[in-house]
Amino acid sequence: MPALSRRNVAFAALAAMVVVTQAVPQAWAGWTDQTDGKQSKGGKSGRTITVETKVQTSTNGNANSARTGNLSSADSNWNPPACWYEPAFSPKEIEETVKAWRGFGGGVPLFDGVGEFVGDFLDSRYKEGKPYKDYNLDKQGKGMFWAAAVNPNRKDDPEASACDKQPFWVDEGETPDEPLAVSPKILAEYAYDELPVPGTEIDMAPEGTTKVNFPTWVWLNKAKFKEVSVTASIPGSGLSATTTAKPVALTLAPGTDDAETYPASGECPIENGKIGTPRPKGTPVDTAPPCGVRYLRSSGDGSYNLQATVTWEITWTSTTGEGGDLPNGEFGEEQQVTVEEVQSINR
Repeated sequence: MPALSRRNVAFAALAAMVVVTQAVPQAWAGWTDQTDGKQSKGGKSGRTITVETKVQTSTNGNANSARTGNLSSADSNWNPPACWYEPAFSPKEIEETVKAWRGFGGGVPLFDGVGEFVGDFLDSRYKEGKPYKDYNLDKQGKGMFWAAAVNPNRKDDPEASACDKQPFWVDEGETPDEPLAVSPKILAEYAYDELPVPGTEIDMAPEGTTKVNFPTWVWLNKAKFKEVSVTASIPGSGLSATTTAKPVALTLAPGTDDAETYPASGECPIENGKIGTPRPKGTPVDTAPPCGVRYLRSSGDGSYNLQATVTWEITWTSTTGEGGDLPNGEFGEEQQVTVEEVQSINR
């Protein structure tokens, strides 16, 4: 195949950016993390070099703790960050990246020459003094190029494209003048997304099927609803933050307007570490519970969707001494409740 014209190479390069996630050269997969010896995976978003985040998390000291539910922020105007910048490449890794790119597309129809085109683009920035010279090789071990990383939990959020800067140099021990540079608070906010809160399947008495105008007692398993914390850190950076979630209330939504909740607000507070109380044996069926619901109309041939949502109070601390509060989190589930009419017997 004849060599492509410079104009066609440019066009092919733009096309390559669209499919780069499916056709990534080894340059993006071979970057070595100098802090822990593990490899980091990278990619390209539009014209910005990105890196798979090196942030590691552990849950109450156990990195293998299984996630049960995802918290939603009670503040509709706040979400954990969708992207940030973090230490990513040494000078030698940037040099190796450019070399690897130059081999991309060789001999492949439509992509022949693309690697050289992208390599020239990267060299103009990292080798030829615009703004870096010789990949900063004279500073090897004295700092890192920081690159954009996308929160894997929020990669489809529009905000994930906000980190659109090419990798930039930061001297060892310096804090970059960049609002989205990874910080203890950003780590704490990332840990928010990783909190493995339990499901909100409630216990009820009577269970599953209840009667019109008779209270249904509701409570949650005390053993499941305890504080949970996640620590997020970047190995070798000294940056670490711990985010803690504490259950503070259970909110009930009966699934119909023909119902009353206990208490009337529908919000059952935590009392002595418990949410609600199991109905003691021998309790009269018309006794009002501390937490529960009373249906005023039969569900007929169907059932009502009783929504149970737990509110979690969120706080964070860090290795730098910074800390504070984050917006409360919520996680809820629905349960089916069949409500029957009370049958009377005529003698």
